[in-house]
Amino acid sequence: MQTKLSEQAKKLPRADEAESILRSCVHCGFCNATCPTYQILGNELDGPRGRIYLIKQLLEGEDVTEKTQLHLDRCLTCRNCETTCPSGVEYHTLLDIGRAELERRVSRPSGSRVLRNGLRQVIPRAKVFSTLLKAGRLARPLLPHKLQEKIPSKAVMPKMRPAVNHERRMLILEGCVQPALSPNTNSAAVRVLDRLGISIVKAPRSGCCGATDYHLNAQEVGLGRARRNIDAWWPEIDAGAEAIIQTASGCGAFVKEYGHLLRDDPNYATKAARVSALTRDLSEVICAEPIESLRAGKREKIAFHCPCTLQHAQKLGGVVEGLLTRLGYELTDVPDSHLCCGSAGTYSLTQPELSTALRDRKLDALESGNPELIVTANIGCQTHLDGAGRTRVRHWIELVEDALP
Repeated sequence: MQTKLSEQAKKLPRADEAESILRSCVHCGFCNATCPTYQILGNELDGPRGRIYLIKQLLEGEDVTEKTQLHLDRCLTCRNCETTCPSGVEYHTLLDIGRAELERRVSRPSGSRVLRNGLRQVIPRAKVFSTLLKAGRLARPLLPHKLQEKIPSKAVMPKMRPAVNHERRMLILEGCVQPALSPNTNSAAVRVLDRLGISIVKAPRSGCCGATDYHLNAQEVGLGRARRNIDAWWPEIDAGAEAIIQTASGCGAFVKEYGHLLRDDPNYATKAARVSALTRDLSEVICAEPIESLRAGKREKIAFHCPCTLQHAQKLGGVVEGLLTRLGYELTDVPDSHLCCGSAGTYSLTQPELSTALRDRKLDALESGNPELIVTANIGCQTHLDGAGRTRVRHWIELVEDALP
């Protein structure tokens, strides 16, 4: 795609990167065929190709409005289009650049600003989120139905974590909302890894991965969180920790990008690249171990929802499915398994109507094989799907932990 950046756009820190991505697009339109929002809305500007044109116009200096912002906001950043694209367009990177510049040029309505700033103040702060969730659970019967869906009525409490110290040691990102929404997930991961001879060590000063701020266009704040995590993890990395495990695929996808996002930071570029290289989704670690020794007990018939951040961002589609099959679970077929469930980080709160439509479509597909249970690999997807009150949804590692002899 031919493009000519405006003089103002050429001064942006990532101008060359944006221009390179724009030029790689051959506007073939294959991306629209797998774009969830294009399928629902049928609007060219609500598909990847149309959004690329909008970003091109923005960077070439043409006028942009709240309408431009709306079409970019509606993107789930599911990256399905990247999996489909024959030209290898790094769409999500261009979208980040375009959204950041658009945020600078177009003022948001006050309601949108309040919502987005509120999400940034609450979600990355685990203690604040946990406190508000407890209050929400108490008030749940009094809330409108749409808000009730966002507040799980209860959570599976975590079992005690083992205190054994194995020779093999790994770090784990505890997450922001997962400890409150699904506190047993990380505990189950630690217990399963203990059975496989792997100890989990804590880095007390680590926190939010930075994805929430970054994808709500507070990109420097998000990168600041990334730097703090690198500092918190580095002593354990120096001491020989062999991996940084992510139980939420959304966090994993972002941490794996630290190296790229901080490549021009002279103080963090080398360390960020090392952190990204060490980052592993939980499934990557366990699939390399002799997991057949964990087989025991009755196996449920399940449907697996593969999050977009696992299959499109991390390119790990089929890994969890293979693990569960090795452990003896019967997996149902899921039509259109490549499509997003509509959770997409904070998307279910900022775009509730589109998010609900996508969730209902996804649940229809997941339930088509009559599973006893739905499992997934990301806390956002888990909470979003479970909020519909249909088939129960859990993290896949809890099934493995439940089956331990």
